[in-house]
Amino acid sequence: MQNDDLCFLSATEQSELIRSKKISATQLIQAHLDQIERLNPTLNAIVTLTAESAMAEAASADKKMAANEVVGVLHGLPVAHKDLFLTKGVRTTFGSLAFKDFVPDVDSLPVERLKKAGGISLGKTNTPEFGAGSQTFNAIFGSTPNPYDLTKTCGGSSGGGAVALASGMISIADGTDLGGSLRNPASFCNLVGIRPSVGRVPSWPESLGWYTMSVPGPMARTVQDVALAMAAMSGPDDRSPISLEAPGEMFLNPLARSFKGCKIAFSANLGGLPVEPEVAKVIESTRAVFQDLGCEVINDEPNISEADEIFMLWRAWRTELRITPLLKEHRAQIKDTVIWNAEQGLPITGPQLVRAEAKRTELYHRMREFFKKYDFLVLPVSQVAPFSIDQEYPAEINGVKMNTYIDWQKSAYHISALGNPAISVPAGFTSDHLPVGIQIVGRHRDDFGILQLAYAFEQKTQFAQRRPPICSQ
Repeated sequence: MQNDDLCFLSATEQSELIRSKKISATQLIQAHLDQIERLNPTLNAIVTLTAESAMAEAASADKKMAANEVVGVLHGLPVAHKDLFLTKGVRTTFGSLAFKDFVPDVDSLPVERLKKAGGISLGKTNTPEFGAGSQTFNAIFGSTPNPYDLTKTCGGSSGGGAVALASGMISIADGTDLGGSLRNPASFCNLVGIRPSVGRVPSWPESLGWYTMSVPGPMARTVQDVALAMAAMSGPDDRSPISLEAPGEMFLNPLARSFKGCKIAFSANLGGLPVEPEVAKVIESTRAVFQDLGCEVINDEPNISEADEIFMLWRAWRTELRITPLLKEHRAQIKDTVIWNAEQGLPITGPQLVRAEAKRTELYHRMREFFKKYDFLVLPVSQVAPFSIDQEYPAEINGVKMNTYIDWQKSAYHISALGNPAISVPAGFTSDHLPVGIQIVGRHRDDFGILQLAYAFEQKTQFAQRRPPICSQ
């Protein structure tokens, strides 16, 4: 098998080859390092490469297989970590000049779990500064282009991981999702990205242990691979006060199921959000796919009018807490949009947050009632197709002005405010051959259910089989 073909097998297929001893972990890691050497100079997805330690870990993994030792679910698979996650002994910059030389002495919990499951780290992936915005660029490493069109953005903030996956440099990527940072780059790069339920994938170390708007999770090229990564990353941990008790092994159960009679609420624009015509066309085309699966597809959407206020308040509050202490010494090194968001948090009062949380509680109960009528909600991931890499964010959509750098992400971040699990799965391409994803939202904590519907959709459509043009050059 050629290296390129090996790199584009699913993580599940690669794992089966290693476990059956048809290939070694060393072979697999070397193939991916070769892919990185070939494509990363153009794509700039992996910003800190740990090739030497990866090969040493691969050799150790092969010894374990030779000795017939019990190994983890990701044994021998190449992974990489978003440069927002701490990695022990490996530079972690958060995409900011303020941390360009920072080397932590501990792993973040998602990194720790991927390693414990046998994943072999190839390094760190690019992210916008402090993960702010869905356009992956920063002053240290520069921009990461979309592998389907190098003049377009890959999205973000987990953009480097998305591009590394899409181009066959790694098999599984980790990331975080506050306003769409696992879903938007997945949509822009023809991948699968899940925003898990709050606490499903625990976070540590974390100064805001009870914060519920941002969650860690995985991306991969297939739904089955995302489930495999969820098996490794999920489960309780007493270092996170909001971690869920259900074990990660639940995600190893079969994804295939019948959807005959399943009721789907189908929303083309989530209550009137502007959506580019090319994106809307792809989204509308998915209706027939869900119907072919046996679903009853009904045009409907929940009333989530308070979601914008709730999300923006809690985002600004969190950004202020994290960024304001840095401004005295590093203001000149931090991008304007991050400073703006931090300063938006300064005047927020306790009563404002309390009222926002009360509204969020009302929203939860409204969604609970909505999901008594429907099994899933389906809508666009992103309101736009991948835009110019030279543009920080879209200034308008269909003539509607975007007032902030995240306004164009409302179809993603309004869902974040709900707390429900959501997944992006490839849904097709624009006339310019740019990827578009569909977003599936499930009932409270029904992570496995959205994986099952995404899997059925993926098997029916096979859009994920298409590789970026740069990979065949």
